[in-house]
Amino acid sequence: MVWVLLLVIVAIALGIVGTVAKGLFYLLIVGIALFAIALLLSVLRLRRGGRRPAR
Repeated sequence: MVWVLLLVIVAIALGIVGTVAKGLFYLLIVGIALFAIALLLSVLRLRRGGRRPAR
């Protein structure tokens, strides 16, 4: 879950920089792609059951 949250934070930061800085539109695209990957990972993790069994 930590990785998903980290991906979301990075995606938001890249999106903000991509929209504010002139000529860095590609960072907005990368941020959107990272956000989509984070959503996909969280959906797959919830569908799988969440936590791994303890050994």
